[in-house]
Amino acid sequence: MTTPASSTRIAPRVLIVGAGLSGLMLAILFERMGDIEYSILERASAAKPLGSAMSLTPSIQILFEQLGMGEELKKISLPSPVANLYDEELNLLGAIVHPKTLDRIGQRILLPRPDLFDLLLSKIPAERMLWGKRVLKVDEDDEANKDQVTITCADGSQYAADMVVGADGVYSSVRQNMYRVMSEQEILPKEDDEPLNVGFACMVGITSAMDPEKYPELKDDFAHFRSVVGGVRHNWGAINMPNNKFTWQFNLQYLDEKEAKQKLFMNSEWGPESNKEMLDEFKELPNPFGGKMADFINETPPELVSRVFLEYKLFKTWYHGRCVLVGDACHKVALMSREKMLPGGGAGAVNAFQDAVILANCLYDVEDRSVSSLQAAFQSYYEQRYEGAKEAYNTSEVMSKVMSGLTWQDRLARWLVMRMPQWVQQRNYEKAAAYRPQVMFLPQVGDHGMVPALPQKPCARYLALQSKAVQAEVSTATGSAVV
Repeated sequence: MTTPASSTRIAPRVLIVGAGLSGLMLAILFERMGDIEYSILERASAAKPLGSAMSLTPSIQILFEQLGMGEELKKISLPSPVANLYDEELNLLGAIVHPKTLDRIGQRILLPRPDLFDLLLSKIPAERMLWGKRVLKVDEDDEANKDQVTITCADGSQYAADMVVGADGVYSSVRQNMYRVMSEQEILPKEDDEPLNVGFACMVGITSAMDPEKYPELKDDFAHFRSVVGGVRHNWGAINMPNNKFTWQFNLQYLDEKEAKQKLFMNSEWGPESNKEMLDEFKELPNPFGGKMADFINETPPELVSRVFLEYKLFKTWYHGRCVLVGDACHKVALMSREKMLPGGGAGAVNAFQDAVILANCLYDVEDRSVSSLQAAFQSYYEQRYEGAKEAYNTSEVMSKVMSGLTWQDRLARWLVMRMPQWVQQRNYEKAAAYRPQVMFLPQVGDHGMVPALPQKPCARYLALQSKAVQAEVSTATGSAVV
């Protein structure tokens, strides 16, 4: 289903750099919009979705329902009513998320990231995907393509469009090119020129199908989230998934500055790089589902093991000229991102999807391809999203320490959170659930008895087109002319 066409609109032509979750969702929204010509430039030579478990809150599940993808999402996920935390001896420390909130805000779900990637990719025409396109340069001053932006790739190919969306992750080539130009013009904020905040090394994987008789939790219709807070500087955990699989994750925390720089230099995000030393460190640790963690590692195909160095930062500048950023390219949240198997995990994905929705809504109102029109849309997008992204960033820092911090202050915070009154937990969850933006140029989905959604900025062009369509129906019925 697409939206009504406008006879006066000259839709922008768009290049999306990066086939991550935000880039794919934005492409799906362009498909529904119907009049935007776009291509996705992805540096990988083929689709190789990696990662572990991620969660999606009710506030973003409503988007999938609006797009007619709700049932498909249910098939690849499990509800997650509670998250259990253990010490190294597998003694229960406490639980987070109480099922009594479900009737008010819906239920969080957990799913394998590769399955979500495949679902999104299946909605995009193959001809829109350009693989093996590593972006080297983004140029808005190309003499051959005035009033456009030109991308040059490592293979020598070039592509021109009216605007570029940087959906290419925390090491975004689009952002780096954009910031270089702004730095030369001496307009780049100082904080945006500072390095990323260091995080920790992380290894994740997804097992092959396991025996439900050995692991009876696989028979349940909900996800058992089990996370172990380690003693020195690491933690680990696992979650049962659909199709009798488990996702697992190991985190090596609190890297010193020297070690962090070395890890950062060697990082290749979401690459299936081997790291035998790190795996060996965790193999003999107790598995919260029974046995040792080696039992899951040995049942994980090598291509489904990936290592990543997690870092975090909220950038102040999200757009310049004809370029705009979404997802991790402009706000990589602290530890609670797409990689993390925490109850608040998936914050990176949720925020990325929300970016895509708001940016698509703003672009729907663009009437021409001029840089001034695009800048107005980018500014509206920024105004609607920045504070929400900032709040998610700050919350993620706090919750990351609560969930997996190892200092005495972190342990105290965890002790307090575990004993937080249920009404306080429910109030916090309801506050977060109230922000659930939808696509404003498509029919809206109701609250379904959930906490009422916060007001959202409408698409002026959509309202005008809808009003014109209603007038046309009335005039047809009465035989009068529409002015």
